[in-house]
Amino acid sequence: MSTPVRYHGRDFTDADLQVIRALCADAAYPTRAAIARAVCDALDWRRPDGRRKDMAARVALLRMADDGLVVLPEPRHVTANGRIPRYAEPDPQLALDLEAAGPAPTSLDELGGVELAKVDTPAASKRWRTLIAAHHYLGYTPFAGAQLRYLAHTPRHGTIAALGFAASAWKCAARDTHIGWNPATRQARLHQVVGNARFLIVPPLRVPNLASHLLARVARQLPADWQHAYGYQPVLLETFVETGRFTGATYRAANWTHVGQTKGRGKLDRNHHHAVPVKDVYLYPLHRNWRRILTDPA
Repeated sequence: MSTPVRYHGRDFTDADLQVIRALCADAAYPTRAAIARAVCDALDWRRPDGRRKDMAARVALLRMADDGLVVLPEPRHVTANGRIPRYAEPDPQLALDLEAAGPAPTSLDELGGVELAKVDTPAASKRWRTLIAAHHYLGYTPFAGAQLRYLAHTPRHGTIAALGFAASAWKCAARDTHIGWNPATRQARLHQVVGNARFLIVPPLRVPNLASHLLARVARQLPADWQHAYGYQPVLLETFVETGRFTGATYRAANWTHVGQTKGRGKLDRNHHHAVPVKDVYLYPLHRNWRRILTDPA
């Protein structure tokens, strides 16, 4: 028997791949979405609340197809995500709105009340994607699996920030050592760590302490929102700050803990190729007993 292959945080044996190939060839499952659901049922691939991990399965199937392990049917249509470029030109209306709001605020008090709203409508989702594509250095790429996105607004200045949270890195030596994880416990508890994948203050807005204020706000709001969406609460946040580009001062000001650096590998790198810049690793507890929860082998 050959060594299992890993996709999206799960090992697949030869027997698993045979099951997946049979499902891909079965006329009862004519679409990629249907195959992903069938794979979840056949391999009992589920979230902690019992629902299928169908989005994770779809990502895994695409990577298996790229590696020549399975053959998927052609996509039936282009998704909305496919019509959105990774990078886009800034919306000129945004600059006009900020200009119309009057003098730029110089403090949180001048900014006025900030509303942090979960992205849960098509209009808000489009707004979030457009801002990230236009202004974030990483651009827009769709998150796979469990995720939450937020927009921050003020009555006077409109949308001022966008934040995104998604699956944590499968492996990160600095994080795993700080938590005290062994491989088995990490695999069992990884879903309780959530990654801050995007954080954008809409330019040219510059307000002292705004970024750390938003990070504190979202840390208080996210656990209940995640519980509502996915049936459980995460206990730890993580983020990766590219060295040389950012100092990490925002996260330190919001009481995130610097625990080390990455080794320059992508989140799902399977071939141990140094493909991305080295980044500082920051963690933020969402529960006072986070370490005990994450290291509990049960």
